[in-house]
Amino acid sequence: PLLDNIPTWRCAEPKNLAYVLSNLAKLVVKEVHGSGGYGMLVGPAASKRELAAFTRKLQANPANYVAQPTLSLSTVPVLTKSGLAPRHVDLRPFVLVSPEEIRVTPGGLTRVALKKGSLVVNSSQGGGTKDTWVLEA
Repeated sequence: PLLDNIPTWRCAEPKNLAYVLSNLAKLVVKEVHGSGGYGMLVGPAASKRELAAFTRKLQANPANYVAQPTLSLSTVPVLTKSGLAPRHVDLRPFVLVSPEEIRVTPGGLTRVALKKGSLVVNSSQGGGTKDTWVLEA
């Protein structure tokens, strides 16, 4: 692949669950069937109480969760009421697949965290979008 997938631990597997439980404060944990950032834990931003509550959820129903490392998101300037300020972003590229070829389109969807310091870029959780321009291809 052009880009590697992010490491993902399926908590349904006992070895993975043990790893996730011992590294919970460093990981992002998501519901397998969840979407839009609901029902997830961002370990580095979680309180001790939130970590303990999520530990119980994982132990009760490990097959319902996957975990991934917390990614360092880039920042871009965003116009706020106070002027330009950095906000975290991620880029969602679009890849077209046909029987003949795989093609990455120029551009994509840039999702942006609108709150200062937030890593949440999902529009359903208060994130937004920005234009993505490709100046040369």
